[in-house]
Amino acid sequence: MNRIIIDGDACPVTDDVIRITQHTSISVLIIRSVNHFSLTEYPDYVSTIYVDHGADSADFRIVKLTKADDIVVTQDYGLASLLLNKAQHVIHHKGYAYTTNNIEQLLTQRHISAQVRQQGGRTKGPKKLTQEDHKVFSEFLLQLIKKDNVSK
Repeated sequence: MNRIIIDGDACPVTDDVIRITQHTSISVLIIRSVNHFSLTEYPDYVSTIYVDHGADSADFRIVKLTKADDIVVTQDYGLASLLLNKAQHVIHHKGYAYTTNNIEQLLTQRHISAQVRQQGGRTKGPKKLTQEDHKVFSEFLLQLIKKDNVSK
């Protein structure tokens, strides 16, 4: 693995990824819609690509750019399902990997929630990430990186 791609429109662990990769040979690519433009300056090993604000523009670019040895960080289950057979690892910011074993259940839950909302119902949104959540994600990502370095 030599690159981590971040679905950057609403990724709460971007700074964690940048911190973790700081003293490695891993580059970080953040893909965002122009609606999420940022003036934040990142280290040289971090680059940002901005895409049109159209629906799924960032997702399409991520799919196009992802290579077999990449790690992709996203909270978008649909995007994750498209990348499972393309990227080395597709991970959620809560510190777990998307797999062929869990993606169908996650997509089904998303579909059911969308149906409830279409019928006028309300569903709970995601909870704000806690310090513990950041710690769990960071430890998970570090383990993936260490595991990959050992297997080379």
